[in-house]
Amino acid sequence: MSGVWIFKNGVVRLETPGDCHVSSTTGHRKVLVHVPSKEVITCYANLEKKLYSLGWERYYDDPQLLQYHKRSTIHLISLPIDFNRFKSIHMYDIVVKNRNEFEVRDM
Repeated sequence: MSGVWIFKNGVVRLETPGDCHVSSTTGHRKVLVHVPSKEVITCYANLEKKLYSLGWERYYDDPQLLQYHKRSTIHLISLPIDFNRFKSIHMYDIVVKNRNEFEVRDM
């Protein structure tokens, strides 16, 4: 298991990247940003448009997930159906699979 050990008010705990959108050390919310347009992704419709333009296709294997596949790769992006459950670990997955197109930033 990876993560960051946080020491706060005499308590030590392990915070993993997917714990939540809010970093307990900075108090900032994490957001996914499309770098070329500088647009903050606020819903799946906006994200899907960006992914389609990069060659990603919707993959309908699991009705509980939104999944995207890029034919030229073995990559698969899996996201929760509910955008409210879209966490930083999902954002970083998108960033890694789309270098120079997306960033995760503190809001």
